Amino acid sequence: MGGYLRDSLLRRPCGDLDVAVSCDPQSLAHRLAKALGGSYVALSPQQGVARVVLPPPPLGPSEPPDLPGHAVPQTGIAEGIYDALTQVSTIDIAGFSTTIESDLARRDFTVNAMALPLADWNSGQWRERVIDPYNGISDLTEKRIRAVSSSVFRDDPGRLLRAVRLAGQLGFRLEPDTSRLIRADASQVNRVSGERLRDELLAILAADGARGQLEALDRLDLLCRVIPELALTKGVDQPIYHYWDVWGHLLHSVETAELVTKGHQNSAIYTLAPWTQELAAYFSEVVSDGHTRRTILKLAALLHDIAKPQTKAIDETGRTRFLGHSELGAEMAASRLSELRLSARGIAMVSKMLEHHLRPGNMRQEGELPTRRAIYRYFRDLGDVAVDTLFLALADYLAAKGPELMPGQWGEHARIIAHILEPGNRQTATGKNQRLVTGHDLMQELGLEPGPRVGVLLEKINEARAAGEVNTREEALTLAAKAHDQE
Repeated sequence: MGGYLRDSLLRRPCGDLDVAVSCDPQSLAHRLAKALGGSYVALSPQQGVARVVLPPPPLGPSEPPDLPGHAVPQTGIAEGIYDALTQVSTIDIAGFSTTIESDLARRDFTVNAMALPLADWNSGQWRERVIDPYNGISDLTEKRIRAVSSSVFRDDPGRLLRAVRLAGQLGFRLEPDTSRLIRADASQVNRVSGERLRDELLAILAADGARGQLEALDRLDLLCRVIPELALTKGVDQPIYHYWDVWGHLLHSVETAELVTKGHQNSAIYTLAPWTQELAAYFSEVVSDGHTRRTILKLAALLHDIAKPQTKAIDETGRTRFLGHSELGAEMAASRLSELRLSARGIAMVSKMLEHHLRPGNMRQEGELPTRRAIYRYFRDLGDVAVDTLFLALADYLAAKGPELMPGQWGEHARIIAHILEPGNRQTATGKNQRLVTGHDLMQELGLEPGPRVGVLLEKINEARAAGEVNTREEALTLAAKAHDQE
């Protein structure tokens, strides 16, 4: 079997391994999955690509199978490669029919267009054995993303976003000619499937420094092709309490959403924002398309004012208003994210955050902290994204003020959000306490028939309890009876 490691990192620890073989990749992947206790995935059968997903490695040193020569059984892969296979989580296996050089010519970037013969994995001279026809090692050393040829983006337009993502994740820079190629072929991004655009966009948002990568996408004429609605936000002025126009505000909101979910960071600004280990775990929860609440929050931050251009108006006092932009924005975002094939849960989360992103700031009445009744209604209405929307409100405030942020005013805004988030308020608002009465109790005590009226009365009791107006079963029944008599 002719086989090569085909990976930009070659012998460095990495999450996945790319292998090119001259035999049938599907057959080899089946045998390798069985031998290593992994699972087989038909990644792209029509293109001759298969994947082996491996279980987590053991805590102690791994041992190769106890076989002559330590070959991985029934695979034809010998001792040297075993260590590489047991250090990764996935192995992608592709076939090639002519030469490894012709296979590398079809790769995207030079740092991905290198190969090492499997037989040389444990060789002391492995560096000299690397097949590197496009000077990928030099680009790797110089931290540079460079296209293998002028046709790479026309051959596969998904590489347009991938170039930016790789540069951001690796801390590399795009080589100038490659940047020019991206701009020249930017229109080709319309040929990319929604699923692939979604995956690349979410991966960019998931990484630290997402705002900078979004700005790079825009400079390369890509971002507004993926999300056309963003184009209209450029140059849309806002009232004086906003530092940036709508476009700038949205990009900086991504940045501040990232920062308010990274903890206090020994920062005078972010130390004022609420943060606990519970919140750290919460925003690390995977909720949509393999991504966390933190990433979905950044997506919502990017889109939260997307309908301001369509709703901008000047009222009779000369004040700029954006009436209805939250509701319209939720609808626009849902439509665009459906095109990008975001999961149903992800779309619902972003839409609800957009619809209610102004609500936390409007819960304060006449200088007083939000009441327990208001907090109850808030958590009841927003459910799964109640906490997320509070952090969107924090990010929105910071991005609105920009460098003109006043610490005192910011501290007061953060104090309101922290008050809403207080464990006691959240527990009461989300109904985690044991119920004072049940629907059966109400039907028995008040002579009611089963139906929606029972639910209405239970909700009145829950809200009154959250406000501290009822605390016992007797008080709850009295309140229900009075409400029933008044209807």
